[in-house]
Amino acid sequence: MDYADKGAARILIVDDLEVNRCILEEIIQGMGCRPVSADSAEEALRLVRGNCPQLILSDISMPGMDGFELCRILKNDKKTKNIPIIFISAYDNPKDIMEGLTLGGADYITKPFFPEVVQARVGVHLRLYEANRELEEMNRRLHASLSEQLGQIEQEKKDVLYALAGIAARNSCYRGEHIERLKENCRILAQGMQLSPLFEDKISDAYIDTIELAAPLCDIGNIGIPLELLRKREALDAGEMAIVQTHTTIGAKLLGDLHVGSDYNDFVRMAEDVAHYHHENWDGSGYPERLKGNEIPLAAQIVSIVQVYCALTDKRNYSKEEAFNIMEGEAEIKFNPDIFKICRKISRQLL
Repeated sequence: MDYADKGAARILIVDDLEVNRCILEEIIQGMGCRPVSADSAEEALRLVRGNCPQLILSDISMPGMDGFELCRILKNDKKTKNIPIIFISAYDNPKDIMEGLTLGGADYITKPFFPEVVQARVGVHLRLYEANRELEEMNRRLHASLSEQLGQIEQEKKDVLYALAGIAARNSCYRGEHIERLKENCRILAQGMQLSPLFEDKISDAYIDTIELAAPLCDIGNIGIPLELLRKREALDAGEMAIVQTHTTIGAKLLGDLHVGSDYNDFVRMAEDVAHYHHENWDGSGYPERLKGNEIPLAAQIVSIVQVYCALTDKRNYSKEEAFNIMEGEAEIKFNPDIFKICRKISRQLL
């Protein structure tokens, strides 16, 4: 993307070593962006408060305040919490990566710098930052005429979300019909659960309609994950896996910013739960919060099972029976065993 055409994006580079700042400035300028440098976290805070950048590249280990503390301060400030922060370091210790991501960092780049990698990572997070800003601005404009345009607003927002979900699915190499299978199968499973005494008081007709709409947004957060990680064929290392796992919190944030009216919020709230928690496991071994059992929202439990089923049977890699045989081994590890039993019982109805 040529950021110069839209007004050069301002990127703050924070590193106590001048040589690193110079290298990054040259790479950033090559993208058509405007680099601004700080030789300490303290100087970075002064610059940010004077004129917020669109993105920050921050070293971790610096004299005085380190990059983690800088991130903590910025994420606790309402004015700066949404600025993406990419950590830069000569080390790729998974513990450091996890700490940075837990504090709210968006990504992690190791030294020495490869221009293509830096530009790809920066480009992804600039696009995500702009997408968030556009969604927030759209919310502001639409609120002004909410009373007379709510129906149109809801549809437009759903269109935007489904468009983003479609891009995220393509980025992850899913086939075009993946989203349709996911939504239809979630509806079928929810209908089957409605007939069970275990869930009949939890699943209404409205709930079934809502989960059908919300389920396709489970992986919308992949819009913010670098393509080279989503499409990597080799096993991901710990740092890469940590980055990929942030798609749950990215997706939840995108959806969490969209609340409008009470009816519409039923859909958005469920979609946010699904995006955030569909990788939690029944035994507490999942992510991002290691929720256990029924601490996991019911909609996320449903989507978790259906998503695995759809992935196993996609492109007919496995038959229905083979897929359920594979899943049965993890029924009480990954999945709610009661929901799994219902899913297997109604398997003939699944697409």
